[in-house]
Amino acid sequence: MPLVANAVYVGGKKRINPDTLDQTFELMRDSGGMGWIGLYRPERTEIQAVETEFGLHPLAVEDATNGHQRAKLERYGDTLFVVLRPARYLDAEEKVEFGELHIFIGQDFVVTIRHAESPDLGIVRRRLEADPELLGAGPQAVLYAMLDQVVDEYGPVVLGLENDVDEIENELFGGAPDVTRRIYELHREVIEFQRATQPLETMMDALLRGSDKYRMDDELARNLRDVQDHVIRVVERVNTFRTLLQNALTVHSTLVAQRQNEEMTRLTETSLTQGEEVKRISSWAAILFAPTLIASIYGMNFDVIPELHWGLGYPFALLLMVAMGGGLYWAFKRNDWL
Repeated sequence: MPLVANAVYVGGKKRINPDTLDQTFELMRDSGGMGWIGLYRPERTEIQAVETEFGLHPLAVEDATNGHQRAKLERYGDTLFVVLRPARYLDAEEKVEFGELHIFIGQDFVVTIRHAESPDLGIVRRRLEADPELLGAGPQAVLYAMLDQVVDEYGPVVLGLENDVDEIENELFGGAPDVTRRIYELHREVIEFQRATQPLETMMDALLRGSDKYRMDDELARNLRDVQDHVIRVVERVNTFRTLLQNALTVHSTLVAQRQNEEMTRLTETSLTQGEEVKRISSWAAILFAPTLIASIYGMNFDVIPELHWGLGYPFALLLMVAMGGGLYWAFKRNDWL
């Protein structure tokens, strides 16, 4: 059985770490203490003993074993079922890794089911065991400590995402070739982080509204309000990141369109310039062709050619060359080819 933690606490102090769940259940009944059981990726059959002993609702157990649940808070009779989505920022990959934590809270028990390494619940246990007064508040104190740990671990994630957003803003105007892909990937991570954090606002409200009904300690309620404040700040930052990335996508699309327009303008201007050059060359070629045509006609080796023995033939040929060249020049100039 994937049992990673198992202890019974009486009056805020750990009595023993039982070897089996049966010993835990027996000690809880004999001492009236609180059982805290931690499981890691269990199968449905592996938590049947816990389900039967504490009367856990089958639907909640199914959610906890299958995983891939959204962050939520549900109450089944006297049992509170909480799903949290812890996260941590991986500096080397510049990515956010998400986990999943399921918590069952009863009057005298806490059952946790993890589907990832994060969060480190050992930190939560050591913190509470070092503060018997807080731990003496029972399962509600354990829930508070877990919420506090998960929300605290969101801090480095927020800083990592903030740094990534700043880098994208610099790359956006620097013309980085892969900036589009990075914007989309980061936008997807921010959306996933938003899905993990945003439900916590409603969850914290629900817990605090029920503080009187479920006789929550006043100091514990104040601690939960502090966690709520941190949640609100995290959610606000995440919403800001999403807005910035959406704006970045819009700006990037505008910049791409602008660059395409500039390139089209440049190509058009180049084409026009080349066209003008072609027209000038063609015009001069036609002008120079006129005297060449006349000279080639009178240079043919035929015995009988009109004007061949005419005394004014040579001046006439020259005049004809100049006239044709001048006429072509005037025509091309008039049509802006020259």
